[in-house]
Amino acid sequence: MYFFKPISDEVRLSQIIFNKQKKTMKLILGSIFACIAAILQAAGGFLPGVGYFISPLATAPILLCSMLSIPFGVMSYFLTIMLLFILQPAELIVFPFTTGLLGLGIGASFYLFRKRLSIIATGTILLILGIMSLIFILHFPILGPAVSHSFSFLTTISIFLFAFLYSWLWVEIALIIYKRVIIIII
Repeated sequence: MYFFKPISDEVRLSQIIFNKQKKTMKLILGSIFACIAAILQAAGGFLPGVGYFISPLATAPILLCSMLSIPFGVMSYFLTIMLLFILQPAELIVFPFTTGLLGLGIGASFYLFRKRLSIIATGTILLILGIMSLIFILHFPILGPAVSHSFSFLTTISIFLFAFLYSWLWVEIALIIYKRVIIIII
């Protein structure tokens, strides 16, 4: 079945090659990924309308950096949060709980797991936790005014379905981008 197929060994091979690089190169690459993620996430505030379609692409740099190395992915994640604090503080609450957390989770699961389903499940769980903590704990209207702040079973099921499909989409996008971009980076 499609979900139980192991992901290609190209990811594992590039992780080994990346770990042999000098630390300076790794830091520079992590910083570049963080800058790209901060610019993409801040696009929602700088370009109203169009920027909201660009903003979800901030997942990609964090995801790629986490696929190469979990510590450098975490470094990129926190560096992006610091850059957003300067560039666009309004996006500061959205990135750590949704876009960035999804990229970090899927990238780390590429590093830890081999099966497609476990990678998608990790991204789904982290995205559900991020969205639900924004809605129900912090009372931040990330899904708009249509979703109430009180717990609803229908809302939870809808968030789960969205998170699963969105995570699955990002896993497939990550594999496509990874095969094309990592050759250039490493």
